[in-house]
Amino acid sequence: MLYDVQIDRLPCFALFDLKGPATDLAAWADVLPAFAKPANTLTRQNGVDLCFTGPDRWILRADIAREDALIAALRPEKAPPEISITRVSDTLTFFRITGPDAAQVMSIGCPLDLHDSAFGPDAVSYSEFFGLKALVMRCEGGFDCAVEQSFGDMVADYLSRATA
Repeated sequence: MLYDVQIDRLPCFALFDLKGPATDLAAWADVLPAFAKPANTLTRQNGVDLCFTGPDRWILRADIAREDALIAALRPEKAPPEISITRVSDTLTFFRITGPDAAQVMSIGCPLDLHDSAFGPDAVSYSEFFGLKALVMRCEGGFDCAVEQSFGDMVADYLSRATA
């Protein structure tokens, strides 16, 4: 079956794994967007996504060109013991699946209910994608899905076969 989708493997992002209470993280780094209240949502500000993925757990995503500036602002090596900031930029490969059939293609590999009423415009969650741990989030016109970098070629192949 042919699907009306566009699938792109995205360039590397600046990514940081943040752990600790939102109040402590916000006090430490004023470059962070506002912290989302409900889990599995994200906030966007000035080209930076802050994904609330679990209790006291966040993923910060920005353009790779901003990585050095974010490292300088976040100062991970000097973070107080109540928080943890780890650069993980080279660990994930992102795919962008957009178009009228994006949710159908995502449903081939992902068990999440991705209907707009269940997975809204600010939704983000860890789930599975073709049996692999994946970070799934909404983007304009579809979804961004990230898997461990070492599985990128395999997922690209699965997506190609699923949409052929």
